[in-house]
Amino acid sequence: MTRATAVRAVLAVAVLLVSVYISLTMSPRLGLDLQGGTRIVLQARDTATVEADRETTDRTLEVLRQRIDSLGVSEPTLTRSGEDRIIVELPDVQDPRQAAEVIGRTAQLTFHAVEGPAVEEPDAKPSGSDPTADPSPTTDPGSTADPDGLTLSDEQGRALALGPSRLSGAGVEDATAGFDAQGGAGWSVSLEFRKDAGQDWKRLTGEAACHPAGDDRRRVAIVLDEKVISSPQVDPSVGCKVGLPSGATQITGSFSADEARDLALLIKGGALPVPVEIVEQRTVGPTLGAAAIDASARAALIGAAATALFITIVYRLFGALAAVALGAYGVISYAALVALGVTLTLPGLAGFVLAIGMAVDANVLVFERAREECAERPKRSLRSALTTGFTKAWSAVADSNATTLIAAGLLFFLGSGPVKGFGVTLAIGVIASMFSALVIARALTEIAASTRFVSDYRGVNGIARPGAVRTWLVRKDPQLFRKPVRWLVVSVALVAVAVAGIVVRGIDLGVEFTGGRLVEYSTSRPVDVETARDTLAAAGFGDAEVTTAGDGDLSVRTGKLDNDGEHALRTALAEEGGETTKVRDELIGPSLGDELRRNALIALGVAVAVQLAYLAVRFRWTFAVASVGAMVHDVILVVGAFAWLGRPVDGIFLAALLTVIGYSVNDSVVVFDRVRELWGANRRTPLDTIARRAVLQTVPRTVNTGMGALFILAALAVLGGDSLADFALALLIGIVVGTWSSVFTAVPGAIVLERNATTPPPAPGKRKGKGSARGRQGASRRDPLDNGARV
Repeated sequence: MTRATAVRAVLAVAVLLVSVYISLTMSPRLGLDLQGGTRIVLQARDTATVEADRETTDRTLEVLRQRIDSLGVSEPTLTRSGEDRIIVELPDVQDPRQAAEVIGRTAQLTFHAVEGPAVEEPDAKPSGSDPTADPSPTTDPGSTADPDGLTLSDEQGRALALGPSRLSGAGVEDATAGFDAQGGAGWSVSLEFRKDAGQDWKRLTGEAACHPAGDDRRRVAIVLDEKVISSPQVDPSVGCKVGLPSGATQITGSFSADEARDLALLIKGGALPVPVEIVEQRTVGPTLGAAAIDASARAALIGAAATALFITIVYRLFGALAAVALGAYGVISYAALVALGVTLTLPGLAGFVLAIGMAVDANVLVFERAREECAERPKRSLRSALTTGFTKAWSAVADSNATTLIAAGLLFFLGSGPVKGFGVTLAIGVIASMFSALVIARALTEIAASTRFVSDYRGVNGIARPGAVRTWLVRKDPQLFRKPVRWLVVSVALVAVAVAGIVVRGIDLGVEFTGGRLVEYSTSRPVDVETARDTLAAAGFGDAEVTTAGDGDLSVRTGKLDNDGEHALRTALAEEGGETTKVRDELIGPSLGDELRRNALIALGVAVAVQLAYLAVRFRWTFAVASVGAMVHDVILVVGAFAWLGRPVDGIFLAALLTVIGYSVNDSVVVFDRVRELWGANRRTPLDTIARRAVLQTVPRTVNTGMGALFILAALAVLGGDSLADFALALLIGIVVGTWSSVFTAVPGAIVLERNATTPPPAPGKRKGKGSARGRQGASRRDPLDNGARV
């Protein structure tokens, strides 16, 4: 064993031991879509006097934190997103009505002098709940009505003319609910004011005390969100201009215990510095998350086992060692997710499972390179061929993983909600897969290659003989690119079919991109779609779209629907279906829907531009344009396929689409890396001949890597349920068309572009020695078991 191999082995063992320790002693942080609960995204809005910037949003967040802590929710999470958004996560909260009410209300408490009975009718707000009303009304906490003409009803319904606001709820130091058992006043809320506010309160009550007892003007109106909650008379014992001191004020009325506590909670929380609007609300039942975890775990085990079996059959002993490295990759990437505190979401879990299938890519590239070295020089040592395979495959491994990391970065920075988690797990998976292939798998295979048994029985190792597919292709030597335009015509025809589907069938944008509400219910008795649609129409929800989901569940999609409206909708379904349980609930405001749709287009545009820039730097511009053209071809075909199939296009689909972009460019990079190498060594050979050789040499890698990913995706599609089926379907289509386009779109496109290019062929690679293959290997690459002697 050489020193380098020993270092790799020690490093691999150390990382694995740490990873196993972390996996056994730490628990993953599950997102709400896996553990169940409610996620609410709030948008802070500007007022006439206050701008919703970073500072005011942070202050708003702290006020909301006090309110939510008082609700008794287990381990709530509040974070600021960007400059003016707040994300609230409430684990185990399945009915968000109370939380949304407490969060969304501005609790604008104001104190007014009563100027007397009002001549006109009081300002009234419509009562009742419109099921289609905006679920997130906004109220400016800095204003009430016209301060010179505010008219509101008191507790008995009498209209009172109120003066301008003299004091706001921001001046309240504390508010507590109490029960007066001795005086018989029932429940009340006691207030304590801050220093300056206490003086304002004293002046206000002192002015009211100047009027005779029984006069309406001796009253002080306490208004909460433009509703008079109490308008008590100032006690006759209080003298004119004397007023009540701070700490001696109680809000009384016909409060129940819950009403008094809620009122004290809202007042103590204070008025929000800026108004907030609920732009997104998602609720996931605990059973859905548990089922997703179970399905993903089974898909991972079955897919990983199938992938391991496949590479073991193809590459025999070295394939089995790569399968061991694949298992190590799973432990390392999981430990990294746990150690970094990454929130594991449903798309993130799918990304973790998918990365298992893609982790074999680097091993396949190395093994195919080593097979080529053994075929060219059958008498060279196995270890030398393996070392050369790792060296020559490095360029393709680095470029292909870099393009996947670019896609993961775009998912994180331009995605929203759970899609960000997919980007994080995909990036961690790429890094962990490179470590498992270049450190763990290399150490294992180098140790095996150094043993006499593996060296003597060369048919056992799996790389000493060329694969059957490559042997057949080399023998047939098909003239693939004699007329490259034919392949481009086929690609154009496929794109035309996809565009026709987009135009004729249209794209079914999910609620995430259109705004509205999507709720999935499970009923104890079967309810068909038509019955459910008629039931909801009779209940006033005629615009609701009802479809089936999962195992007999019902999916209801509407436009604007508040939480009370959703409760009424569920009650209507319960009349037909018996006990009705909410499995999933997604509410997206129209402004956020427009933003997400715009960001999706920006993400796709940035993905194309960044991949083009990277490829132009790493390769010739013709190769870069051809690769990006094939990538756009793949995107259009996947979107068109979903249009023809009538499948929804949402944030999860966007994550799959960006992954397809990375995978497509990954395949093209491997092919063009080989074209660059062969063309540099044979500069006078026509490009179509070079391209044909490159494709025939890389087809085994493309097929073997694609099979690894297909095993995983097929398992996800079958076992993942509705929540992962569309994700897996998009990637299945993307991998198939990406494999096709990397050979029959990108390569013919590059050949056609090179016909008019003036750039000379790439320069031949640098050589360490002169003349012979022995010199080209150089002393630094010599097999440690080879003393250099030749006969």
